[in-house]
Amino acid sequence: MTNLDVRIGQGYDVHAFGDGDHVVLGGVRIAHDCGVLAHSDGDVVIHALCDALLGALALGDIGVHFPPGDARWRDADSRLFLRHCAGLVAERGWRLGNADVTVVCERPKVSPHAAAMRANLAADLGVSVDEISVKATTSERLGFTGRGEGLAAMAVALLVRA
Repeated sequence: MTNLDVRIGQGYDVHAFGDGDHVVLGGVRIAHDCGVLAHSDGDVVIHALCDALLGALALGDIGVHFPPGDARWRDADSRLFLRHCAGLVAERGWRLGNADVTVVCERPKVSPHAAAMRANLAADLGVSVDEISVKATTSERLGFTGRGEGLAAMAVALLVRA
């Protein structure tokens, strides 16, 4: 079968903590005792979601579209990347059915900011907030996230024919 009416993609992103006083997750600036080491704003939520969308479209990953070595994207707002991906979805005759994002970190606490993240993601993707899920988990103090060395996000996106 080559003409399926749905496509699914998954994405994953990770960034180490570094100097700074905040992190950006889902387009929300969250006060924190450190920042992240990244070329752009290091928003793991949006980066993972972009990769999920691009994967569903079979268009590579975020690095193909926004190369980390390109000075234009230095300290860039990742919401720009998400809007670009939303445009690619629409141009190719698809629409987002739903997206599900999981943030993996010991800190900062994500749940107080999840509603604002969902609102940002929905706005950038042109969908209802009911089609976006953002949740968090810890890694039970195991691995780099458990040791508080960084954070990660996983995303799944379902596309349906428009």
